[in-house]
Amino acid sequence: MYGLIGKIIAISGCRDELIGILIDATGDMPGCLSYIIARDVVDENAVWITEVWDSQASHAASLSLPAVQQAVTLGRPLMAGFGERIVTDPVGGYSGPLQR
Repeated sequence: MYGLIGKIIAISGCRDELIGILIDATGDMPGCLSYIIARDVVDENAVWITEVWDSQASHAASLSLPAVQQAVTLGRPLMAGFGERIVTDPVGGYSGPLQR
């Protein structure tokens, strides 16, 4: 398995719009076991994404999906930058349905 935890910094006032774009793009990504988008509770502009994939190859392939490409195009103007990016080796856990 392959995991990533990453931080995106939105332009001030654009975090929720960016989150909406990310949520809309993550419905059908082959090999994705979990893709969680979360607001940072301290930084009002930060978004955390926690991903678990069946393989690094599946993650790489997802970057060429039309929905992901569209999210990149729509989301990039709302991003001020990136924070930490951590690669992990998932070993277990649970990811159930989340409500928007």
